[in-house]
Amino acid sequence: MGGEGVLKVLASLTALLLAAAPARAAEPGWPAYGGDQGGQRYSAARQITPANVSKLEVAWRFSTGEMERHADSIKGASFENTPILADGRLYVCSPFNAVSAVDPGTGKQLWRFDPKIDPHVRYANNYNCRGVAFWKSGGSGVCAARIFLNTNDRRLIALDAKTGKPCAGFGRDGTVAVDPEFKPARKGQAAITSPPVVARGLVIVGSSIDDNQRLHELPGIVNAFDAKTGAVKWRFNPLATAPFKAGAANVWAPMSVDEARGLVFLPTSSPSPDFYGAERVGDDRFADAVVALKIDTGEVAWSFQIVHHNVWDYDVLAQPTLGMVTYKVKAVPAVLQPTKQGLLFTINRENGQPLIPVVERKVPQGGAPGEKLSPTQPIPVAPAPLAANHIAPDDAFGLTFWDRGKCRDKIAAARHDGLYTPPSLQGTIIYPFTGGGTNWGGLAFDQAHDIVYVNTSNAMHLVTLIKQKDFSATRERFADKEVSPNEGAPFGMMRETMLSPIGMPCNPPPWGQLHAIDMHTGKILWSVPLGTTEDMAPFSEYILGKTGTPNLGGPMVTASGLVFIGAAMDDYIRAFDAKSGKELWKGRLPAGGQATPMTYMWKGRQYVVIAAGGHSKLDTKRGDQVIAYALPN
Repeated sequence: MGGEGVLKVLASLTALLLAAAPARAAEPGWPAYGGDQGGQRYSAARQITPANVSKLEVAWRFSTGEMERHADSIKGASFENTPILADGRLYVCSPFNAVSAVDPGTGKQLWRFDPKIDPHVRYANNYNCRGVAFWKSGGSGVCAARIFLNTNDRRLIALDAKTGKPCAGFGRDGTVAVDPEFKPARKGQAAITSPPVVARGLVIVGSSIDDNQRLHELPGIVNAFDAKTGAVKWRFNPLATAPFKAGAANVWAPMSVDEARGLVFLPTSSPSPDFYGAERVGDDRFADAVVALKIDTGEVAWSFQIVHHNVWDYDVLAQPTLGMVTYKVKAVPAVLQPTKQGLLFTINRENGQPLIPVVERKVPQGGAPGEKLSPTQPIPVAPAPLAANHIAPDDAFGLTFWDRGKCRDKIAAARHDGLYTPPSLQGTIIYPFTGGGTNWGGLAFDQAHDIVYVNTSNAMHLVTLIKQKDFSATRERFADKEVSPNEGAPFGMMRETMLSPIGMPCNPPPWGQLHAIDMHTGKILWSVPLGTTEDMAPFSEYILGKTGTPNLGGPMVTASGLVFIGAAMDDYIRAFDAKSGKELWKGRLPAGGQATPMTYMWKGRQYVVIAAGGHSKLDTKRGDQVIAYALPN
């Protein structure tokens, strides 16, 4: 047999072997903002383990270039992005909404699209882009696969996933103006900061609205657009049936989707204004709630209210996480909803009833003049609160007798009767503060073991109502603090974090924690401090120990038993043992890591990726890099 014949035989044998071999399982990816459409932030990747995680090293770095392009505006930016991996590309969006497609193995930029938002406008929640969404139409050719981008200036843009070019058949040259009939009082008053969700051929978009500016605020409408054409399919206003004229109740945090059941889950915020509700009598129904809408029509399937008649800025602010929860033997499709109050609600996904029982408990009364508070608030029986919510003057924290005394005086001068103490002219302690408990980073859920991992902050706000006749003088006197008008209401407001004269929280540590919760029982398995004061006050950690810090960004968990998280106010990403909570590794970041990390397998290698760009509200170090870690090649 000649050489050509031998080659033909070998080729035939190879073909037969390949046909007989089992198909190789797809490598674990991260196709949606929360890892999957239900936001579990869980990965089946197992290459990085508790035994080898200490060997992680930087595999590649990618710079968005925004530190140079927007040097004058970067101080007001927050790099909260979690990249997604879809169709062989990583997609990253910068705080200024520039989208880049990146090679998953090298960090090399493949294309870039810049929507050119105005960098001189103060947008609601400043410059921010938490993520983008990916969608495949099932067809072929240009724009068969699309990236959907929400922008700070309220545009929804469809891009060809392969080239980054706008999809001509979507809206006008690839762009739809979201709620173009809005007439905000100022430019940037309303924005969009979280990614859209895409399901059943629809793109669903929320909004972010500036808080505490006026009573008659813009409505928090959720819009659904045709994913191919951009045509409006339905709109949902959480306050459409309310018997008052407040606004907001918007969905600024990420949404989640159960496509099989045809439901999209909205975490709604408080009506306007945040801290005074006499003009919006009642419980506000679909505000401050988890609302399940039918994807196809936008009709309400069910809703569960987390806070009645909210006057504490306790929005439902994290993505509702979907999973099967086995509580006391029975497995039920559930919605897991963490809150700013440090509470975790577990709701039956099919009917909106509590899976873990919720009781209506009496809460402090005696609100501001004209206020009609709810006499009770819903509290789950398990787990126990994950953040402290009561303080007395003698509990004040300080490094010295002097600064502890100053904190004691601040606490003694304010009103505080525990969780849900109403705002007052005297000044009320809001504890946990309005940054959480849990914030937009949400939780991670290991469904195989029925364990939730979630981080919390522990700090206090002092909220003081201001009579309108005194508002101008107060704003002038406290020009360095947050003083907002609440136009149309009888009171403005001032909100400040309760700190000692040397800048430490007035409440005792830990100021930030990571928790593990067994959902079989609702019991907390472990809680550990998250973060150090290293980058706020050098060498202070040697005096204070492991205090934890307030944090923004969430965790993710892997099948190998690791929990990865940045979030804290020092510039690190950390890995914890999922079983014990022991810190196993930390990687130094070039800037604040106030973003939720993600992970994926690519060509046989597992990568852990986090955006490191800092945060305007925590004032951590700014930057514009995405960092990928992996084991040595």
